[in-house]
Amino acid sequence: MKLLITGGGTGGHIYPALALIREIKKKDPTSEFLYVGTKNGLESKIVPAENIPFQTIEIQGFKRSLSLDTLKTLSLFIKSLKVAKKMIKKFQPDVVLGTGGYVSSAVVYAAYKLGIPTVIHEQNSVPGMTNKFLARYVDKVAICFSDAAQYFPKEKVVLTGNPRAQEVYGIPQSAVIKNYQLDPAKPTVLIFGGSRGAAKINQAVKEAITEFTTKNYQILYASGEIYYEKIQMELKEQLRHAQNITVIPYISDMEQVLANVTLIVGRAGATSLAEITALGLPSILIPSPNVTNDHQTKNAQNLVKNGAAVMLKDGELSGELLVTTIDELMDDPSKLHSMAKITKEAGIPDAADRLYELVKTITN
Repeated sequence: MKLLITGGGTGGHIYPALALIREIKKKDPTSEFLYVGTKNGLESKIVPAENIPFQTIEIQGFKRSLSLDTLKTLSLFIKSLKVAKKMIKKFQPDVVLGTGGYVSSAVVYAAYKLGIPTVIHEQNSVPGMTNKFLARYVDKVAICFSDAAQYFPKEKVVLTGNPRAQEVYGIPQSAVIKNYQLDPAKPTVLIFGGSRGAAKINQAVKEAITEFTTKNYQILYASGEIYYEKIQMELKEQLRHAQNITVIPYISDMEQVLANVTLIVGRAGATSLAEITALGLPSILIPSPNVTNDHQTKNAQNLVKNGAAVMLKDGELSGELLVTTIDELMDDPSKLHSMAKITKEAGIPDAADRLYELVKTITN
């Protein structure tokens, strides 16, 4: 199989694509891949590091309101279509898969115009502009949350889940927490605001840090690289004698860490929820207010409504509320056990297999 994948802008569009590629390589080592992204997008750093052939087009997203910039955007889109068509003709893929982000709009649409089978993968409960636009042209629409089906043509929708879930499913427990100067035998709360961190979560942690030092559980707190040095300076005195708190900028071995924590506190991005459900991990979700269509809140509600997670509003978050909410769960093992069970039931651990089968189906 020759698969062209396109998507970028955020990790939520990139990591599912990489997870699918890895799974296909296991099943069919003869498969060939081409990833098309943008020169300045996050994908330009992540994809080449995976030794996956990578090419770029120049494009920018359409604004929701008309402006002078709209003409430039339209011009770039038309140019990018021509470039994308040349790439497609040269690579001759059996299928083109778009995982979201404005770069995929031109590539997937170009494939449609050339008569190449196409699929889009929507990770969130509410789709973005790109996938809404492409839905009328593609052969199939793969979704991760059943709530997303209402936004697409019924006959095209297939529930596959997020391929990232399959990568973390079944990871065994280990002593990885020891690498962070914490006790593997002690209950651990992971607080994580995403790879770049989250200002409101960081502020709440700073307010709560003294209280956390008195708890019988421990905290692994990833602040985000851009906030790390400032937080280290501000919390220097509190952390000097704290034996149960570790502050780090970023967690590179997130899969192993997630498999060995008791509770996670963080955003409600699609990739995070795929990992959480695959591992059956209780969570306190704080959706980002700075995303399109407030989709993180709707993502979180898929777990909250079944009792699998607790949701706190970003605008109402404080150190006191954070500590109180964590304590309510950490002091109730039966509640944590129930949340873990419900969370795991919400997961789709064979998501990569499902998406692979869907891709194979439309190539026949």
